[in-house]
Amino acid sequence: MRTHSSQPTQPTPAERVRSILRAAQSMTVVCDGRHHEVHRLDEDGGAMGAVHLHAPDDGTLSPSAPRIPVRLELTDIAPTSVRDRLRARVTLTGLMDAPYDDESPASTCLEFGQAVLECDGGRHFVTMEELEAAPLDPTATSEAGMLMHLTDSHQELIPLLVRLVRPRPTRGMLRAVPLAMDRYGMTLRLEFPGSHQDERLPFATPITDLEQAGPQIHALLSAARRASHLGPLLT
Repeated sequence: MRTHSSQPTQPTPAERVRSILRAAQSMTVVCDGRHHEVHRLDEDGGAMGAVHLHAPDDGTLSPSAPRIPVRLELTDIAPTSVRDRLRARVTLTGLMDAPYDDESPASTCLEFGQAVLECDGGRHFVTMEELEAAPLDPTATSEAGMLMHLTDSHQELIPLLVRLVRPRPTRGMLRAVPLAMDRYGMTLRLEFPGSHQDERLPFATPITDLEQAGPQIHALLSAARRASHLGPLLT
C-alpha cells in the first residue's frame, strides 16, 4: 500500500523482522536437538541482546571449531485483547561454535544463515544485507505501552479513528481495537461476528524519533474529526 507520492505506508519484511528481534521478550532456541525457552531478554536489545548476528565468513566463528546448526523462533503477539493475537512468526537459522547455552558467552554469536517472516502477507525471506539496511523503528520497544495506553485510558478515541476507514465498515461491526503501530502508521482490527478485518491508518510522514509519535496520532485524530459524520458504526 502506498500513497499518491509513493511514500511507504507500512514496514518492509526486513523492518518487521528487525523490530520483532528488538522488542522480543522471549524466544525458543533449537540447538543440538534441544529446545531452550529463553525469557527476560535484554529490554534494549531484545533477542539480539542475547544473540549477536554475524555475516557468513566474517571471521567471528573459529575456523577449527565444529559448526552447530541453530534455529531461533520468535512470535510477535499483539499487546491488546484482539482475536487471533498472533501477528507474525520469525525464524532465524545459522551456525554457532558451540551448543547454545544462555549462560555462556561462547554461544552468543550466530553466523547468519536465513531469516523468515511469516505473517498475513505470506512468507518472506530476509537477507543479512536487508536486515542491516533496514532503518530501526523508534516505536519498536514502546509500541505495546502506547497501544495499551490508548485502549485503557482513551477508549473513546478509537471509534473516532474508525471514521478514517474507507470504505465505511458495515453495520455488523462489533468493535474496533488497535492491533499494531509502527513508524509508518497504525493498524485497527475491526471485529465482526465470526470474522475480522485489519485496516491501515498511515501517518502523514514516517516517524524518525519516538517524540513524533504523539503528534502523528493527534494528526490522525484531527483528520478523523474533520471527516464527515457517518452515523453510528456499532450496532
